[in-house]
Amino acid sequence: MEDQRANSAKVQEDLEAEFQSLTSVLEELRESMLMKIKQERASRTYELQNQLTACTRALESSEELLETANQTLQAADREDFPQAAKQIKDGVTMAPAFRLSLKAKVSDNMSHLMVDFTQERQMLQALKFLPVPSAPIINLAESLVADNCVTLVWHMPEEDSKIDHYVLEYRRTNFEGPPRLKEDHPWMVVEGIRHTECTLTGLKFDMKYMNVRVKACNKAVAGEFSEPVTLETPAFMFRLDGSTSHQNLRVEGLSVEWDAMGGKVQDIKAREKEGKGRTASPVNSPARGTPSPKRTASGRGGRDRFTAESYTVLGDTPIDSGEHYWEVRFEPDSKAFGLGVAYRSLGRFEQLGKTAASWCLHANNWLQASFTAKHANKVKVLDSPVPDCLGVHCDFHQGLLSFYNARTKQLLHTFKTKFTQPLLPAFTVWCGSFQVTTGLQVPSAVRCLQKRGSATSSSNTSLT
Repeated sequence: MEDQRANSAKVQEDLEAEFQSLTSVLEELRESMLMKIKQERASRTYELQNQLTACTRALESSEELLETANQTLQAADREDFPQAAKQIKDGVTMAPAFRLSLKAKVSDNMSHLMVDFTQERQMLQALKFLPVPSAPIINLAESLVADNCVTLVWHMPEEDSKIDHYVLEYRRTNFEGPPRLKEDHPWMVVEGIRHTECTLTGLKFDMKYMNVRVKACNKAVAGEFSEPVTLETPAFMFRLDGSTSHQNLRVEGLSVEWDAMGGKVQDIKAREKEGKGRTASPVNSPARGTPSPKRTASGRGGRDRFTAESYTVLGDTPIDSGEHYWEVRFEPDSKAFGLGVAYRSLGRFEQLGKTAASWCLHANNWLQASFTAKHANKVKVLDSPVPDCLGVHCDFHQGLLSFYNARTKQLLHTFKTKFTQPLLPAFTVWCGSFQVTTGLQVPSAVRCLQKRGSATSSSNTSLT
């Protein structure tokens, strides 16, 4: 009830302000027009006064000529008469009255300063309250989800010239169908949209779907939201499986950093945990080199950590169908790094690309720089600079694994083979770090390259 009263009071206040503004405009216009009339009247009065003064002077000059003519007629000397007559004629010709126009220079008609408010009066009489905008209708057929962008198109049920802008809201969800009342993620708002189309760019699709809705606003009020739609946002999402990582790799989210002390620190902690609460004795002394507790197989990977010189970590989501894409950015000062895919059966001592269970690109920046493609201990040197960000495209059914410059989408290398087991994203780094980006769709440029057959023509068929 209180909210309704407050809203009613605000609407009344806004209405009064609008009428006050309109009254101020009319008052300014009235003052301007009245001033114009006064200026025109003063100008005409001035012109008429000047004309009247000229008439008065002409009349005085005429009286002087008449007096001269009368004196000439009364003169007795007939011989001087012609000369006097000529002087009178010249005087009349040069007199102001001879050149004077008795027609008034200005008239008293001021109708040209009148105005006609008929049309404006009709507009004011037709003035009504701004209507609440109708709910827009989203055109699913014209909307598009591609390249981690969402383009939404909508229209109004009927034309409304009073609409000022639109507001779009979207949120991520894992549930198909109509939006639920409660979701883990809030609505994200995009305001000030001037057209019936909006493109959301730079999105990360870490959930399966996206709810979208839109509403129209005029200068006074916003309408109801459209019927929300649910768009599918297919993308490859995975995390790094820390239980598989080498002890010298510190995994935090999707970031990995080489840590030379990682294994030693973990061994020390394990020993301290084992010896906690025990009485110090030669049997339990660290000096005897008590081994660290036996590691158990991780619940997710079903395998032990990588060890020795296999500084590797795997993703946690297997690839057994479809197309998938992800990107990796390595720090430029990393001495060595690699990225690719591997079967889960990759041995804990085995390095990427050195067995038949893995495929990768490998960059070495230590001693002798190199950039190579590796599989089954076969190597191909790549004639390309190492990009700061690499993209990986895996088409499981086609047996294609392609690597791209993620910035330019330039193809670097393609493996063509037949995958016989599910694959896992695989990464390795030594004396460096890297960051993985997931939730990405296969870029349109990559799809176009694959459709044109550019990928297979650029691959090394002998390295499979």
